[in-house]
Amino acid sequence: MSNPMPVTPPAGSAPAAEPGKYLNRIDRFLSILPTSNGSDLHLTVGSPPIMRIDGELEKSRHRPLKDSDYFNLVRPITPPALWEKFLASGDVDFAYQMGKDARFRVNLFRQERGMAAVFRLIPWRIPTVEELGLPNAVSQLASAERGLVLVTGPTGSGKSTTLAAVLDRVNKRFSHHVITIEDPIEFVHTNQKSIFTQREIGNDVATFAEGVKAAIREDPDCLLVGEMRDLETIRMALAAAETGLLVFATLHTNSAAKAIDRIIDAFPAMEQDQIRTVLAEGLRAVVAQQLLKKKEKGRVAAYEILIGSTALSNAIREGKTNLINNQIQTGKSKGMISMDQSLGELVRTGVVESNEALDRALDKETFKTMLATLPDSRPAMDATNPGSRPAPAAHPPAAAR
Repeated sequence: MSNPMPVTPPAGSAPAAEPGKYLNRIDRFLSILPTSNGSDLHLTVGSPPIMRIDGELEKSRHRPLKDSDYFNLVRPITPPALWEKFLASGDVDFAYQMGKDARFRVNLFRQERGMAAVFRLIPWRIPTVEELGLPNAVSQLASAERGLVLVTGPTGSGKSTTLAAVLDRVNKRFSHHVITIEDPIEFVHTNQKSIFTQREIGNDVATFAEGVKAAIREDPDCLLVGEMRDLETIRMALAAAETGLLVFATLHTNSAAKAIDRIIDAFPAMEQDQIRTVLAEGLRAVVAQQLLKKKEKGRVAAYEILIGSTALSNAIREGKTNLINNQIQTGKSKGMISMDQSLGELVRTGVVESNEALDRALDKETFKTMLATLPDSRPAMDATNPGSRPAPAAHPPAAAR
């Protein structure tokens, strides 16, 4: 059972912020992330602050946090209404802007040892598709006129950043009304050629489904659904794409085929044939991605890209999503690539270690065969399999994630 939540400031306090340098105490810790290639700050009562740097968790030298530290670090930056909601429910999300330096997505929650929080860094400046190194097939999705574009991947795989870069390209090139529905708002877009209307769950609209339903009546050209997390949101996003809008949305799956199955399986069995038809006609593309640790400093994305086609429409309509992987394999001329092909290319070009790529591969046995054809890319010996082949000394096992 969770420790009791303090409803009044406990005795003691976190170390004070340096006068003139930080507006809030929490800024002392958050300011480290942008300058250290960090992505997340974890605060947990009973533990020192922990940061994720280059994908790895690193403990700070600060003493373990007390309830009083947590209160004085987090309470001043939490909107009052959300703080009351946190006290009542034990879980809340919001965005925090640290002066002009950075913006963070924040989740406050309770766990076994008491209060905790995670801060995810959102770059202040929206990166361009060129800076991210997005494949051309992904960049070109900004030019799509209508249909559903899915960006999928696990939490922390960079989906929001990819979508922000694509929408930034829309903003610079097209005269569109772009509506985003997010929880919370992450990247803030400044109007250029396009007009942006950004709505936040809780503050501006009650749910994703209600936000999408309202957006259809607000003269949009392009719609971003921050997360298709329930049946009604999926239903409304598909309806929006059917009306001729360009709809971008995210899902938590690790492949294009699973994303399609996830959408269809969300519906009752009696509706699935109809949804296959709707999805077959409206799906423009699926981009699955995940982040890997580079050999050197930093992280890099691997992508699976599925582009809409007549063959894809037929496979979806006929319920033959098992054919999708073959379509990706043979669709290189259209910009398609499988996740394992993308991972293999990162190994071939020396960007990531073979063990890191193997750990993320979808078909590990086939991927091992692929690695065997690459110079100096054999995976390290599996300690549970003495007969396995050891890797060259230059390729140590990937660090634990």
